[in-house]
Amino acid sequence: MIDRSVQTILQPALVFLKQGDLEQAHISLGRLLEQDLENPQVMYTLKGVSFWLDRVRYSQALADDFLRGEYIISQWKPFLDYIKKKGDFNEPIIYALKCSVFTIALRLYRSLLNGTEPVHNTAEIYRKTGLCYKALGDYETAIGCLRYAADLNTNSSAIPAELADAYALSGEVRLAKIFFREAFFKNASEIELCFLESEIINALVTKVANIGFTGEELLEWLPVYGTLDGVLNVKRELKALELGKLKQSIYMLENELRQKDVKNKKLLVPRLINYYFWLIDHYMNGTVEKIKIDEILLRIKLLDEKIYDRYIR
Repeated sequence: MIDRSVQTILQPALVFLKQGDLEQAHISLGRLLEQDLENPQVMYTLKGVSFWLDRVRYSQALADDFLRGEYIISQWKPFLDYIKKKGDFNEPIIYALKCSVFTIALRLYRSLLNGTEPVHNTAEIYRKTGLCYKALGDYETAIGCLRYAADLNTNSSAIPAELADAYALSGEVRLAKIFFREAFFKNASEIELCFLESEIINALVTKVANIGFTGEELLEWLPVYGTLDGVLNVKRELKALELGKLKQSIYMLENELRQKDVKNKKLLVPRLINYYFWLIDHYMNGTVEKIKIDEILLRIKLLDEKIYDRYIR
């Protein structure tokens, strides 16, 4: 937290940041430093502003607004890693910096959508526009952009994950669970956790991280533990084509895991377990004989007995 007297001093700079004006924020902080060279909160804020000024200036040399927006958005995770090393995670200051960054990025993406030139990567532009609106707290507009992006690109897992996050932040928990489950089914490793802010997903991430998983392995285990913990418990019926693709994916993963020199086993096991969960749900909603479900349960047991024990409880 910021001391109240310090917050009053920082207020003009924080206002500039929330408006997306890094230059004026930097000038304001420079004046404060002239009055108090030892103020740690001013120094902390200045480090954040300097980080982003460098990135924005670099982005201006890139070829077009799409590349500039992509570069700025891509620096959010490195920034979080950087600022955590500079001291306590100061929420009001980080929030003001977040507003600044995503306001700047939003201007770039909106210029592409509002311009007269034909645009490529339309789905990605709408995805990032929605992401910016979500970061700035305009969840209704974010949902509209992300739903349109999802219609344009049905293969993306990042889009439904961010759509789920926007629904969760707006209080639509059931829809959030539907789209989070969908995202992790499509491709867990494509999801960018640094852009997800809702409690429903971050509590799950924390729990799985505390087990000891990190990186892509953590991403692949999220839908498994999300199913076990009831986070991803709003389900839908598979279409015939989806069922065929699911069975084919299961067959390929099983064959891959049988190989002696299998690579990425740590990623393939949780992915296969998640696919088994989907197949069991499909069988339970239909008229399939119980022996088929028992067969899938046995395969889960052979992969991970602890997961099996929790699943059948």
